[in-house]
Amino acid sequence: MMTRHRKKIAVLCVLLCLCMVGLTGRLVYLMLFCSVQYSQMAEDLHQRERKIKAARGRILDANGVVIADNRTVCTISVIYNQVEDRELVIETLTRELEMEEETVRTRVEKRSSREIIRTNVEKEVGDRIRAFHLAGVKVDEDYRRTYPFGSLASKVLGFTGGDNQGIIGLEVQYESVLKGTNGTILTMTDAKGVELENAFEDRIEPVAGMDLQISLDVNIQKYAEQLATLAMEQKGAKKVSMIVMNPQNGEILAMANVPEFDLNQPFTLTEEILSQRTLDGTVKSVPEKSESAENSGNSVGTEQAVLSSKERQELLNQMWRNPAINDTYEPGSTFKIITASAGLEAGVVTLNDMFSCPGFRVVEDRKIRCHKVGGHGSETFLQGAMNSCNPVFIDVGQRLGVDRYVDYFEQFGLRGKTGIDLPGEAGTIMHRRENMGPVELATVSFGQSFQITPIQLITTVASLVNGGRRVTPHFGVRAVSADGTQVQEFSWKEKGQILSEQTSETLRYVLEQVVAEGSGKKASVEGYRIGGKTATSEKLPRSRKKYISSFLGFAPAPDPQVIALITIDEPQGIYYGGTIAAPVIADLFQNILPYLGVKQG
Repeated sequence: MMTRHRKKIAVLCVLLCLCMVGLTGRLVYLMLFCSVQYSQMAEDLHQRERKIKAARGRILDANGVVIADNRTVCTISVIYNQVEDRELVIETLTRELEMEEETVRTRVEKRSSREIIRTNVEKEVGDRIRAFHLAGVKVDEDYRRTYPFGSLASKVLGFTGGDNQGIIGLEVQYESVLKGTNGTILTMTDAKGVELENAFEDRIEPVAGMDLQISLDVNIQKYAEQLATLAMEQKGAKKVSMIVMNPQNGEILAMANVPEFDLNQPFTLTEEILSQRTLDGTVKSVPEKSESAENSGNSVGTEQAVLSSKERQELLNQMWRNPAINDTYEPGSTFKIITASAGLEAGVVTLNDMFSCPGFRVVEDRKIRCHKVGGHGSETFLQGAMNSCNPVFIDVGQRLGVDRYVDYFEQFGLRGKTGIDLPGEAGTIMHRRENMGPVELATVSFGQSFQITPIQLITTVASLVNGGRRVTPHFGVRAVSADGTQVQEFSWKEKGQILSEQTSETLRYVLEQVVAEGSGKKASVEGYRIGGKTATSEKLPRSRKKYISSFLGFAPAPDPQVIALITIDEPQGIYYGGTIAAPVIADLFQNILPYLGVKQG
């Protein structure tokens, strides 16, 4: 009997020893091999982490004027386990933040490590809430983007969302430069999540984003927008775009796209956008602004059209769209500059070559008319350019032939994109080489049956008149750290010689004569030698009889320092580019050439 009990005791002792060995082994494993992991878990359990937002870098114009800045706002949050008087917190936050009590109550009573009540709260309001010393209520300072000039260059600058990240324009293009690095506050808590008084606080300071300096000049931008707005109003146009560039290096001095929108209220639809979207012939009212819109600092006006969320987003996208780079159009006669360049460079035409214009040209089975019904009669190539005569340019295109014309089209950089430092640039829509016959060649020669963007057209012409060097259009010049210790200069390399300097010089002379004595006379500016080309292109479908009037000009003609393109979309009444677009560029040059220090003569 005793032997049996001794065996049981022995087995039990062995089992206990095995358990002790196993537990000891497990403890050794945890202490030696998992110590880091469990130490981190313990630390995380007793630490509360809050982000310190980094200030976003400013955007400065060419003269150092701040055009995108920050202002201090607050984020109000609640830590559930630290709240002592929940009803007092709900009452105070409801009153001070002017929010619905039910919304505040839901968030305050939610069991979470940190619940955000509201972001983008004005600093004065945040300071008032902080002064109540409510247990469990945190007031953290944040930054909100502000634009001192409101709608100025809105479709170029872009804006930021509720998280202060760029959404469109330069704000998103240079996000990595502007955004900075957030900091962190780590505080110690007990097992219930309540912060320990006098406990060590670990703080990692934020690093502010770098300031971005761009080539855009506020003064030139203001004037360009004023002229574009005036042209739109006087002609009842749908929209007007204007680009002003330095043709020598591709720096963009202004890019106006009217109507613009308020960068400080980017989610508020403009009247111009709403007027294009009516329901049953009337504009109805919209629901009150949503909480999410309030939190991001944006509001929805009560006098706007009742729209579904999808329709509203489509209208916002339309309002934010930058036609100068996002939209393509048939350039019309301004594209004759490209045909002239190719013809002169290839040697298939000289300035004194004679042509005959009876008012049309027959190509295969097509009768293609000149804008002058009776024709221009006998004329030299130079006179044909001054008269903007379609048959002359059709003949030049035919002399080049499809293959050679397409080769120059690609050589000039028209097939690809310009590489501008803005998102969403559209590409050229052009016939494939194998699908291009004599008729297509004829229409392309004077700027029809294909589409390009305004930025592509002005960049190409700038490259053709600057001596033949293909430039990259751009805004970014440099980035500077907040303390000024770091400077990052942006490099924009030229893309090679696309035209000989001799042909470029001849082209400048031709385009100067267009303004001096030809179809572009209304672009002339006393005391300055101006070069340029007018255009009046018919929109598709042509049965609608809608037009885009444009003018592309540069000055001074012998050595261009500034080039500008204006497009007037669907003008009412007189719509000829030489009549309504050329004078706008003349007015622009008359004011900005002295400002830029361009000498007369």
